[in-house]
Amino acid sequence: MGRGGVGVAILGSGNIGTDLMVKVMRLSGTLGMRAMAGVDPRSDGLRRAAELRVATTHDGIDGLVAMPEFEDVRVIFDATSAKAHERHAAVAAEHGKVMIDLTPAAIGPFVVPSVNLDEHVEASNVNMVTCGGQATIPIVAAVSSVAPVVYAEIVASIASRSAGPGTRANIDEFTRTTGSAIATVGGAGKGKAIIILNPAEPPIVMRDTVFAFVEDPGASLAAIAESVRRMVRTVSGYVHGYQLKQDVQFDPVSAVFVPALGRRVTGVKVSVFLEVRGAGHHLPSYAGNLDIMTSAALRTAERIAELREWVAA
Repeated sequence: MGRGGVGVAILGSGNIGTDLMVKVMRLSGTLGMRAMAGVDPRSDGLRRAAELRVATTHDGIDGLVAMPEFEDVRVIFDATSAKAHERHAAVAAEHGKVMIDLTPAAIGPFVVPSVNLDEHVEASNVNMVTCGGQATIPIVAAVSSVAPVVYAEIVASIASRSAGPGTRANIDEFTRTTGSAIATVGGAGKGKAIIILNPAEPPIVMRDTVFAFVEDPGASLAAIAESVRRMVRTVSGYVHGYQLKQDVQFDPVSAVFVPALGRRVTGVKVSVFLEVRGAGHHLPSYAGNLDIMTSAALRTAERIAELREWVAA
């Protein structure tokens, strides 16, 4: 729809905000761009928005609220920073707008579209976890839907060039947030996350590895593998370049000590290897870590609009 549909605004005119704007205008049959707000009048994002005839302001959320287009906005995407989001969330709530948070603030519940979005469709503020979380939590959830996962560990490897100042400044927060969401959203008893910034040239695409430990001796490995493949198909429905790199791997483990659990584990280690390639709408194709965040945020807004019946049947 691009300009018609359910009105949305974007806070943040950097790469993530700009890519999200392009996705709304190119891909969404549900949402319509109303405005983009930034704080740098010379930013490329505001310039591009103006070229696309989207209303803009460089006065941040105060400027957005003052715009005539704001009345028609139902959803605000926040692609700024965790610190700024605290005030943004308060302003959005004051005006009755739904906030989709792409920052690490996590004021609202964690949401992964393929796993738990429908549970939080009435929330006024939802958080998109992290890029590693969006890529790997669906896999943990797929395994745990078949057999209890006592511990899951993920490793997200991204191109150093795709990690901006915000990502670099929040590495610790990334690991804590993702590890927590692996448990609360993915269903693991305990979760751990590791991120690697790979400086290789040319830049690598995002790669994610998921290790899930299952202690149930009666668990069907075939059912686990099929559940993972089904989840990959679901996620790839809204994330263009999301795919399995090889078959799901199963390795028997006997009395392996897991420090995070403080005890030994006997059962099966499930290993899943993923690749996330960006769609190239605004960001380079190697920046799958950024693309998965904007794709997940877009899907979240569309589903909220559908389930709240903002969209005509």
